[in-house]
Amino acid sequence: MKTQLQGQVAWITGGGSGIGLAGAMALVKAGVHVVISGRTAHTNDSALAALQEQGSAQAILLDVADKHAVKAAAELIVQTHGRIDLLVNSAGTNATARNFDVVTAEAWDDVVNINLNGLFYAVHAVLPVMRQQQGGLIINVSSWAGLYASKLTGPAYNATKRAVLALTESINMEECLNGIRATSLLPGEVATPILDKRPVPPSDEQRARMVQAEDMGEAILFVAQMPARACINELIISPTFNRFYTGGLETPPKR
Repeated sequence: MKTQLQGQVAWITGGGSGIGLAGAMALVKAGVHVVISGRTAHTNDSALAALQEQGSAQAILLDVADKHAVKAAAELIVQTHGRIDLLVNSAGTNATARNFDVVTAEAWDDVVNINLNGLFYAVHAVLPVMRQQQGGLIINVSSWAGLYASKLTGPAYNATKRAVLALTESINMEECLNGIRATSLLPGEVATPILDKRPVPPSDEQRARMVQAEDMGEAILFVAQMPARACINELIISPTFNRFYTGGLETPPKR
């Protein structure tokens, strides 16, 4: 039986666009009060306006790489709503010049600070209230690259997204006695704005064949609706036309 989400409180980092916004939209339609956070005011405002057309939502300007600001954001949500039932860590980035021959130490730091440190800061900030509630769900957006390292995604992204798997499983090992469960989402190519950071961004035709942001929103809703007794440790979602499988082929070979 699906869990009824009406009245729950969710915090979604990176909720202004892409997978985060799609998850926020799916949850707000299900009756969840959604708090999105992101580091760009214009993006937050646009996303919030769309969400408020569907339900109850608010936005917080936040850079997840700032540990003190992350803690303050969690405390604000708890002070305002009394609880946090669901955390979705969707804030993420990658460097454009990303491979070892071109990546800088500063670019590496930026990816690690957002993809890994920021994710940890958010988890660390919500665990106290979830322990008090004796329940909570944490969904961490990893990547296909978390399982299968690729030159396409580069060493910083590969390393941080693989680390997300270990961090997620650590939550389950240590917090299951408190009724807290965590899921790693591992999408293959998803047509979101982060693709524009690639050295050669995919074409519109290529993006149309990828997993779409709204597909990931439905996946987040699916995980959230699972009974509290059930933990989905990892969920892998890839395009049917998976370019990691096709070796660059865009059409079937002639037979």
